[in-house]
Amino acid sequence: MASSLATLPQALPSSSIKHSSSLATFRSSFLKFNGSTSINPSSISLTSRGTSYTTIIPRAAAAGSDANEAIANTTFHGLCYVLKDNIDTDQIIPAGAACTFPTNQQERDEIAAHALSGLPDFHKTRYVEPGENRSKYSIIIGGENFGCGSSREHAPVCLGAAGAKAIVAESYARIFFRNSVATGEVFPLESEVRVCEECKTGDTVTIELTETGGLLTNHTTGKNYNLKSIGDAGPVIDAGGIFSYARLMGMIPSLT
Repeated sequence: MASSLATLPQALPSSSIKHSSSLATFRSSFLKFNGSTSINPSSISLTSRGTSYTTIIPRAAAAGSDANEAIANTTFHGLCYVLKDNIDTDQIIPAGAACTFPTNQQERDEIAAHALSGLPDFHKTRYVEPGENRSKYSIIIGGENFGCGSSREHAPVCLGAAGAKAIVAESYARIFFRNSVATGEVFPLESEVRVCEECKTGDTVTIELTETGGLLTNHTTGKNYNLKSIGDAGPVIDAGGIFSYARLMGMIPSLT
């Protein structure tokens, strides 16, 4: 595939969008846009490094015919794991555990065991218990600049492999957000307020996505929090990543 596939402004967190006057915007004939939305070629690249994107086992199954409607009906429910600001990729997965990219379920299990294992010692509750490769916390809540650090795709992959379905944070490092969309591992959702100060690890929460945003309900405290819309990045994640979405939309040949 010679060219890169751009995405839309909604496919990047609002806090990270930076437009460059030196780059001309363009329109795509094969992605769904609202009205005459223009997109910046620097948004998300489909250029793969090696074969990593084509060999990964995606988290999600392919989306239905009306992907946007399917996202509007998406709900996540479970226990939350709460972090604060500037959770970097070394805390999400230490570099020594990210030497290879998982290409089968056994390798996904191996990388899942290291999810958030680089957190400082004052985090007494482990995201994944020693000897396990699945976490009981399906929703992660963070603060500002979640996923900063390196560009390794292993960060969202290990979280998805360990059972995370969604992350709710105030803001994301641009590359982590892009990798989450490209791999289809987790939904990186933005909160309108500092939810990480209002929730505690082990609280039971529900996330309901709508066409205009979403709602996080903390059943332990009885409080609700509005979430920003993930836009057209949602169907890409739900399809299992950017290549699965491209196949679903007939943009590239199917594997079958």
